[in-house]
Amino acid sequence: MRVNRILLSSALVVVALVLQVSVLARLHLPGAVPDLLLLTVLGLALVYGHVGGALVGFGAGLLADLAPPADHAAGRYALVLCVIGYLAGLAKPETGRLKSATGPMVVVVAAAVGTTLLYAGVGALVGDTAARHVGLGSLLFTAALYDLLLAPFVVPGIMALARRAENDPLAETNSAAKSADISSGWLSSGTGLKIGGQRGGLGGLKTKARTRTARVGRIKGVKRL
Repeated sequence: MRVNRILLSSALVVVALVLQVSVLARLHLPGAVPDLLLLTVLGLALVYGHVGGALVGFGAGLLADLAPPADHAAGRYALVLCVIGYLAGLAKPETGRLKSATGPMVVVVAAAVGTTLLYAGVGALVGDTAARHVGLGSLLFTAALYDLLLAPFVVPGIMALARRAENDPLAETNSAAKSADISSGWLSSGTGLKIGGQRGGLGGLKTKARTRTARVGRIKGVKRL
C-alpha cells in the first residue's frame, strides 16, 4: 500500500474505533451496536479494492481486538474484518465511481450480516458460547438496521477522502515538471547540440575554404606582380 493510503487508513480507523468505544457503545441500543469500524473498512475497501480492503480490515480488526474493553481472543475480529474487507473490495466499481447508492447499501447490509455470523462462528470454534445466549435473529436484524442507517453519513465521506488522497495534484505536477526537464534536456543534449555541432562544422569548413581561397588569390596576385 502507498504511504498516503496507510496514513489515511490509520487515521480513519483510529477515529472510528474511538467513536465506537466512547460514543456508540454507550448508547445502550437494543440488540447490536452500530459498527462504525466496519463502515470505515467498507468505505476504504470500495476505493482500494480487495487487497487494500483485506489489509485495512485486518489492521482495524486487530486494533479492535487489542483495544479495551475487548473481552474476546485477539485476532478474532481481525480475521472477520479481513474477510469482509476482501469481499467488499471485490465490489469496487471498475471506473472508481459509483453510479447509484444501491450497490453500497447492499454491501453494507451483507457485511453487517456476514460480520455477525462470522464473529459468532469463529467464537464457536474457539469455545465462546456467548452467542448461544443471545437471540441471533434479532442481533442480525438490528446490526443490519443500525449500520444501514449510519452508512449514508459515513461511507460516502470515507470514499471521498480516499479518492482525494489517491489523486495527488502536487505529485502529478512535480512528475510532469521532471519529465519535461528530462525531455528538454534530452533534446538539447542529444539532438540540438549535435545539429548545432554539424552546423558549426559546416560553418567552419566554409570559413576555412574562404580563407584558403583568399590566400590562393593573394599568392596568385603576388606571382602576377
